Amino acid sequence: MATARNLFDAMPPEQRRMLTELAREVALPRATRLFEEGRRADRFWIVRSGQVALDQHVPGRQPAVVETLGRDELLGWSWLFPPYLWHLGARTVGPVAAVEFDAPAVRELCDRDPVLGRAVYRYVAETVSRRLHGTRTRLLDLYGPEGSGFDD
Repeated sequence: MATARNLFDAMPPEQRRMLTELAREVALPRATRLFEEGRRADRFWIVRSGQVALDQHVPGRQPAVVETLGRDELLGWSWLFPPYLWHLGARTVGPVAAVEFDAPAVRELCDRDPVLGRAVYRYVAETVSRRLHGTRTRLLDLYGPEGSGFDD
């Protein structure tokens, strides 16, 4: 089964309507800090335009950028799994337009509507899986023995 292009594409029309009712359009200026690693994950976004850098704390240094997200990508998945704490930090690279969701409200909706819940959990799992695969590939390119990475 092909993965959905974005979260809204991952669900039937009625569930899409229900989720859309919880959505709020936001415009975020360049260099906006959206969240910090280890802090409470209480919202998430779908990026409409612009880019957001995901970063990780490095003691004594600037946070290290581990991935950059863009159009139609899900920003944040820590809100879905206890203890609801961010695993990374995030900052806008330039101006960003996004759709923002209140995480507790979406979790409650997922609990009330199993079809929506299954679609959200599946979409988030596919997103995490895809990003994990990309991270493994980057690590092989950086640290693996010659010839262990993938050719493009």
